[in-house]
Amino acid sequence: MHEATLRNRLGQWLEPSRRSDVPPFMVMDVMAAAARIEAAGGHVIHMEVGQPSASAPRTAIAAAHGALEAGRIDYTSALGIPSLRERIARHYRDAYGCTVSPDRIVVTTGSSGGFILAFLSMFEPGDRVAVTVPGYPPYRHILTALGCEPVLIETTNDTRHALTGEALLAAHRKAPLKGVLVGSPANPTGTMMSREALSGLISAAEDAGIRFISDEIYHGLDYAFPAVTAAALSEHALVINSFSKYFCMTGWRVGWMVVPEILVRPIERLQQNLSISVPSLSQIAAEAAFDGAAEMEAIKHGYQENRRILIEGLPKARLSKFLPADGAFYLYADVSDFTSDSFEFAKQMLEQAHVAATPGVDFDPIHGRSFIRFSYARSAEEMREAVDRIAHWLK
Repeated sequence: MHEATLRNRLGQWLEPSRRSDVPPFMVMDVMAAAARIEAAGGHVIHMEVGQPSASAPRTAIAAAHGALEAGRIDYTSALGIPSLRERIARHYRDAYGCTVSPDRIVVTTGSSGGFILAFLSMFEPGDRVAVTVPGYPPYRHILTALGCEPVLIETTNDTRHALTGEALLAAHRKAPLKGVLVGSPANPTGTMMSREALSGLISAAEDAGIRFISDEIYHGLDYAFPAVTAAALSEHALVINSFSKYFCMTGWRVGWMVVPEILVRPIERLQQNLSISVPSLSQIAAEAAFDGAAEMEAIKHGYQENRRILIEGLPKARLSKFLPADGAFYLYADVSDFTSDSFEFAKQMLEQAHVAATPGVDFDPIHGRSFIRFSYARSAEEMREAVDRIAHWLK
């Protein structure tokens, strides 16, 4: 009796907080299911996770080896190693013709760390922040965990699944928004915003007093036209980027932000207390990664070939409806001709065809049951085999 009472009391004392009650990131569950099939001897083609199959640039790996051989790996400044911040600022000049002061660069623990720092520095609990659907699930999950209210704005084919100023202001009129977050190239759709569209959206947001965050993690992976950075359009926009995608450095967990000058010190204080600094080894490797651009461009060309294989091959497998794959390495396919439950569709495709993909409900709680996201970040041979397997499964 005493033990039962004690267990009950412990359960009450250790009850999880309400803010921790966020949905799982479903792609991680798909990865776990695929791993079980592989453990039993099956061969799974992985199209579920947005992770390059290639390694980090050789220049980055060499720099990391050199740092390890040199001895100590210490804390760095909370804002990041100065030479890395300067190199990132130079990247904006070289890639976009945009002048950004190194003082406005903050190195982060991947883009995920950037989102947390951005949301904490820009919003109060209860603030309403607009995000588009379909969209990257942790946007809304992190906002929820921090006590903010994510406001879902649907995008449509008419705007190529990009948020417009009109749609943003319509949501703002219903109940005031404090911020908006957009990504271009976008996850899961791969669609991109033109310079005119992004500039118009930023102007609409700023005129209405809505703070603007631009997720640019897939910059560099643009095929339809060059990606545009919000940093070139407004000094008040906050930009988040990472070495994870273009530079193939997911596990190194290093990213960066370009922040409005007024937020530099508040974000520095937050970083000091939340993580002290980003791992110095990853920062050293990241700085050297910029010297591996030729290697990364070759990998990008591989993604372009994979994109072509899917765009041409999936219609032959009876998956003919998908959104424009302008950039990133995703294809967001409409599977409504086969199912009204994308979770079950993905489950059966994994179990029966051994092709892992992510159900659209992870990205869009409104219409996601009609969509599947395929990642084409692996080899061309795997993409061809995936098309063949899906065609055989759906015949």
